[in-house]
Amino acid sequence: MPDLNQIPATIPGYDPESMPLDAALAAIRSPLTPVDGTDTVALRDALDRMVAADIISPIDVPAHDNSAMDGYALRSADLREDAESRLALVGTSLAGHPFDGALRAGQCVRIMTGAMMPSGADTVVMQEVVSIANERVIVPAGQKHDANRRRAGEDLARGSVALAAGRRVRAADLGLLGSLGLREVAVRRRLKVAFFSTGDELGTAGDTLGTSSGPLRAGQVYDSNRESLHGMLTRLGCEAIDLGIVRDDPAALELAFRKGVASADVVISSGGVSVGDADYIRPMMERLGEVLFWKLALRPGRPMAFGRLANAGKHALLFALPGNPVATMVTFYLLVRPALLALMGQRDVDLPMLPALAQQAMAKRPGRTEVLRGVIELRDGEWRVRTTGAQGSGMLSSMSQANCLIVLEHERDEVKAGERVEVLLFEGLV
Repeated sequence: MPDLNQIPATIPGYDPESMPLDAALAAIRSPLTPVDGTDTVALRDALDRMVAADIISPIDVPAHDNSAMDGYALRSADLREDAESRLALVGTSLAGHPFDGALRAGQCVRIMTGAMMPSGADTVVMQEVVSIANERVIVPAGQKHDANRRRAGEDLARGSVALAAGRRVRAADLGLLGSLGLREVAVRRRLKVAFFSTGDELGTAGDTLGTSSGPLRAGQVYDSNRESLHGMLTRLGCEAIDLGIVRDDPAALELAFRKGVASADVVISSGGVSVGDADYIRPMMERLGEVLFWKLALRPGRPMAFGRLANAGKHALLFALPGNPVATMVTFYLLVRPALLALMGQRDVDLPMLPALAQQAMAKRPGRTEVLRGVIELRDGEWRVRTTGAQGSGMLSSMSQANCLIVLEHERDEVKAGERVEVLLFEGLV
């Protein structure tokens, strides 16, 4: 990985205290290379894992020419162009039970969908257009040569790439690999991500890293960010390493960072990146590694830092996310998620944005990207979206109620009802 300090020179208008979203994304991705290491797993265990190297088909799929429908297999040379043709029926070809023999001139075979084409046959005529009379199959004029015939290897040819490296294995891919007779798959090792929350105000039901357990004390709130982070990391297929809650103490924070570097490829913290007296993340990052930026032109999510940590010869990327629950999730989805997928070896890391009609006016000022929680629905043939209501960055219930994020671009002004906005669907994201 190159020196992060070299990256700012490639970013026009670089400003670590107000990085536009697009520039931040480009800066984060520029030093990323997939992690080393592969696992060989059983086929069914490969679901949602990343293909480590191109998987080459060892066979033709289908393995032989076969029929695309129920009908009659015949030689197109026996068909007349200007009149019906009468052919002798000499047998049947069923799926798994092919016709034993070769067609001669003037012969045909009854064939079922998926059944192997008889030797000599090149065309299948669907059963609905033929008739039978005097033990002859009568085929009307106008049939096309090579009709309804699936050729060997037309789905996958022997030696072709079945799944490319960097692809996340989906349910259809399991079926595809199963059709090749493969029972094991080489996938990239799971990305290890350590995460923790910071703040004396946080309470939890368990004792972790010096945090008291039991009922909340005055001024405390239960930690929700670790639960959200665990869910988001698990959905991505990462190995999530929970380092608990870290007190507002430089020594405790340094210990958490060092544990994270020792155990993971990436460290994610939440809280402690603003400019309060007890916010130690940024100076600690600068002492233990490099910081590329520490503020974004983004709402919610302005106080976010990205950099790299070092400890005892090991390195780990660090994403220091805001403490407010919604800001934590928004910055994870927009910036951390694509970076983690790139580290996992996935090539297509961006989710498509869907245009939708705003059902209401939305306040917005140019100069920053603003993200609202929304509910999208199909009405009168149009996708329409509305906000979930109040948009405070501490209102986690708004994320629970939403089925999308409304992403208002950096230079956009306020949105009027009926204008088009870009929407990032939660389906496939959460």
